[in-house]
Amino acid sequence: MQLFVKDLTVIDFSYLCPKRGMVGESWIVDVLLEGSLDEQNMLLDFAKVKRSIKQTLDAVADHRLLVPTACNDVRWQQQGERVWLDFASQVGEIHLACPEQAFALVPAEQIDITSVNRFLCQALREVLPAHVAGITLTLRHEALTTPYYHYSHGLRKHDGNCQRIAHGHRSPVHVFENGIASPQWDEYWAARWQDIYLASVEDRVPVQSLALSPQTQITDASHYGFHYQAPQGDFQLAMPKGRCDILPHDTTVELLADYMASTMAAKVPTSEFTVVAYEGVGKGAIVTKGADPQ
Repeated sequence: MQLFVKDLTVIDFSYLCPKRGMVGESWIVDVLLEGSLDEQNMLLDFAKVKRSIKQTLDAVADHRLLVPTACNDVRWQQQGERVWLDFASQVGEIHLACPEQAFALVPAEQIDITSVNRFLCQALREVLPAHVAGITLTLRHEALTTPYYHYSHGLRKHDGNCQRIAHGHRSPVHVFENGIASPQWDEYWAARWQDIYLASVEDRVPVQSLALSPQTQITDASHYGFHYQAPQGDFQLAMPKGRCDILPHDTTVELLADYMASTMAAKVPTSEFTVVAYEGVGKGAIVTKGADPQ
């Protein structure tokens, strides 16, 4: 007997890639269970599927930085509930010092759909009843025909898991100039924010002030430092300068949409711009800025 749920949830996260550095991602999750019927003549009640499986996926991967611990470019140390992490990528070194819940340590050489699927299925086997003999997850991107970007960020003022300093999203953007769709502006933002770390100027600190691993050897010439205290603990990050865009405010999707609209309105003061900015899949913000449409 098999039971399936399509579009069970979306996991929004970032991961470390030797070629691309830190990459924001959003995957839709479908689930297929196989097993025998219980005393209710069900394989598993749909309410339990949605609650148990979604809660587990959220707990182990959502809004975390996924780390391929078998990758030669990764070095990590855990002291109590705190993790130091160093990563050497082709776009520069990345260093973090964060509470352990900021990370998902995946025992693989690379983060991809196969390795994450295996990691998540192992976590699910620990919470599902014994009569559920098989678990199959399908992790997939939202099918997009328009430009999108991958960004990572952290929201120090958020009281949930968005406060983690290195989580991210794969997000489309739709720009309208004077009410007309503007693919060239879509492409501009997709290129500008491809594999980017979006930071608030409020969180920027000198690299030398960060308490990173003892092996870290970077300077303010090559890296930006970010540091903040949040309800889940102390978060510190050093990112290569070329992979950062530092904004004058928080990086909530509302303010990202406002920033994009304001930036374009300043560049083309005779036009009105409407930005439909997404945060991952199926949610986002809309902002209009610019010339009075009289």
